[in-house]
Amino acid sequence: MRLSAFAAHRGAGFPLGPLSLLVGPSGSGKSSVLRAYEALARLGGGAELGEVFPDPAACVPERARPDAQRRRGFRIGCTADGPEGPVRLDVAVQVEPHLRIVGERLTAGGRTLLETALRDPDRRAVQAAWHTAGSSLVTRAPLPDDRLGTALLPLRVAGRTDGQRQVLAAAEQMVVALRSVFVCDPLPHAIRPDVPLGAGRLLRGCGNLAEVLRRTRSECGRRHGLLVDAVRAGCAGPVRDVLAETVIAGADGTVRALLDRGDGLRTPLGRLGNGELRYLALALVLLTGPGVLEVDLAGEVPAALQTLTVLVDGFDRDLDARQREGLVRLAARMCERGHIRLVGAVSDASWAAGVDGVTVVDLGP
Repeated sequence: MRLSAFAAHRGAGFPLGPLSLLVGPSGSGKSSVLRAYEALARLGGGAELGEVFPDPAACVPERARPDAQRRRGFRIGCTADGPEGPVRLDVAVQVEPHLRIVGERLTAGGRTLLETALRDPDRRAVQAAWHTAGSSLVTRAPLPDDRLGTALLPLRVAGRTDGQRQVLAAAEQMVVALRSVFVCDPLPHAIRPDVPLGAGRLLRGCGNLAEVLRRTRSECGRRHGLLVDAVRAGCAGPVRDVLAETVIAGADGTVRALLDRGDGLRTPLGRLGNGELRYLALALVLLTGPGVLEVDLAGEVPAALQTLTVLVDGFDRDLDARQREGLVRLAARMCERGHIRLVGAVSDASWAAGVDGVTVVDLGP
């Protein structure tokens, strides 16, 4: 991730591995890194700029001064490695006087594959040029100024020349790397009540955890067994099973999640502590996948090749030492398989120093 000029960051770069923990004191910009990652992911999925940045002024560096045309904005980017090698994307966003993408560059192998620039401030479009390497070295055409050009390339590039195919391959690598992001912030107060039956896809705050447990328990016994093992290691008291029971049947029914203690006692999740609920929810996220989590799936990519990225601000919030170490070890095992990545923000990462596969990114002074 690169935050050239974004919120509190200027000229900052953050190397991210399959499992990365952002560490630093309050105000060091951990949440800003996650916000920029989520923004690039949503733009890569085709979302409009205004949807991605509902409060764009908050992303402009505090001391940034407007230029002669009274323009202010921010710049973010990333590099995604893959079959095409490192592919780099950089995006410049104007916030004032109008929200728009004013510049974008996609590069790979030392070659600029796509470049856009705002030529006419009165038009809601940017001039784009992408690599062709045919009878003409580049193709020029206007693109909308409220969407990521890289995500639009498959609709604009024919793929007839080697140059066009290189552009498409690099764009696909970047878009696939960015999409399928799940932002997770389990809210204990939302998990405790009985919940209505729904589609069985876990929401950002995990408030529908009970109905998702009802689905996953019946669909994949092996992964549910791993979840039970994880909950047993992180929750107080004996745990034989984690289940969901129907409280009210029918189309308007509700469901409640429980811990089966193994001696006839079933403890509703509403009785658990905040740390236990966050631990259980994060363990469930790590042990499921895009089909269960509320994410934007890349439909054109085979399921076996998809990678889910989980973003968690306050990864260690409310967790005790046993829970956070158990959770990061579970995350390391799951990330090692290559189908899930995790970027979490923590106030201190000394407890994770001995866990293989963890990349600690220090944002401290």
